[in-house]
Amino acid sequence: MRSETVKSSENLLEELQSALAHGTVARRVEALRRVTDLFINNVVDYSDDHVRVFDDVFQCLIEQIETSAKALLADRLAPVPAAPPLIIRTLALDDIIEIAGPVLSKSERLDETTLIEIARSKSQAHLKAISLRRALSEALTDVLVTRGNEDVVQSTVSNPGAKLSEDSLTDLVTRAERDDDLATCIGLRPDLPRHHYLKLIAKASLNVRRKLEAAHPELADEVSSAVQEAAQRVRAAAMTRQTEMARALVKSLYEDGRLTELQVATFAEQGKFDEANAGLAALAGVSVETAENMMIESRTEGLMILAKVAGMQWTSVRAIIAMREKLSGGSQTDMLSLRDAYEALRSSTAQQVLRFHRMQNATSAA
Repeated sequence: MRSETVKSSENLLEELQSALAHGTVARRVEALRRVTDLFINNVVDYSDDHVRVFDDVFQCLIEQIETSAKALLADRLAPVPAAPPLIIRTLALDDIIEIAGPVLSKSERLDETTLIEIARSKSQAHLKAISLRRALSEALTDVLVTRGNEDVVQSTVSNPGAKLSEDSLTDLVTRAERDDDLATCIGLRPDLPRHHYLKLIAKASLNVRRKLEAAHPELADEVSSAVQEAAQRVRAAAMTRQTEMARALVKSLYEDGRLTELQVATFAEQGKFDEANAGLAALAGVSVETAENMMIESRTEGLMILAKVAGMQWTSVRAIIAMREKLSGGSQTDMLSLRDAYEALRSSTAQQVLRFHRMQNATSAA
């Protein structure tokens, strides 16, 4: 029965080819409409062989049809999960966005390789259509973020189905320092890692403070305090389940006497910011918030002070600094100079600086 159906479809292909060779544009459009209706209305009953035959039919028709008809075909086939893959690829690669757009934004038949190929070579309108897909892999978002214009990047970041790689997030958070709209889009993502969120908030708060103080210089002190309080509330709200689990794990290790300098260094080498931060805080005897503030500062002195109070060896401190640089996307520092500075730092001096830091925090809180 299936072979007869396939044979019948092959006969249909021959008839269509004959008709199109001598038919008018109107006949071609009507033929395309009827074949599309036939496919969509019975797609659940078609085997892979049937779909391949329809693919041949559509490929034949698409070569002899005008733009409006191609765009209509793309619009109708885009939502169909079992749409013929070759015609879907042909439509997606079209330079005319009215034809490619529906397929790029909706079709599940497009493979990752084709999408990346298009994202690397086609127009910004094509990239914008791709950014609207239900799901975007890290490899695809990397291309969109790197090559896309402002509209494409914001659309990608605003897509909850887009997976953002560590490299893309680092780049985006840095760019957000100069783009408040982008900063908002990034900050609203529920999957944004905490270390990126904290860096984003720290930079955004500074921008807000400068704008408000410039507008109302007589209220500079009040504005500064208000912004700090808002940042603290936002940071508390940014506590994710992942962060809570990381802190709970470190707390358990510490209370059981199993939290060591080596364990904290291992967390850092694995890029586990929350675990490394909580571990350093526990060994130094400070709150995780205090350690967090020092971890995201642009300078490394605060981090080294905590490590010295915790009695860490330089190899462990180096691992934490390396993690911090990788996660923040900052430029590499001179590790030899930092090592000399760390070894020259006395434990008593670090303790005094930390006490002064605590006193400042207490004063600010009051």
